[in-house]
Amino acid sequence: MLRDLPEDADWGDVMYKIYVRQSIEQGLKDSQEGRVISHEEIKKRFQPAK
Repeated sequence: MLRDLPEDADWGDVMYKIYVRQSIEQGLKDSQEGRVISHEEIKKRFQPAK
């Protein structure tokens, strides 16, 4: 993972890369365990009140 960073990367770049990877791994785990919400359900939840 660190090998993919440019030579001038700073600590913030490293932390961001770790954060993104952890977020992706958590999303994949949630999906595999069925903790998902359909696109249609999200649209319903965020639809403006009438």
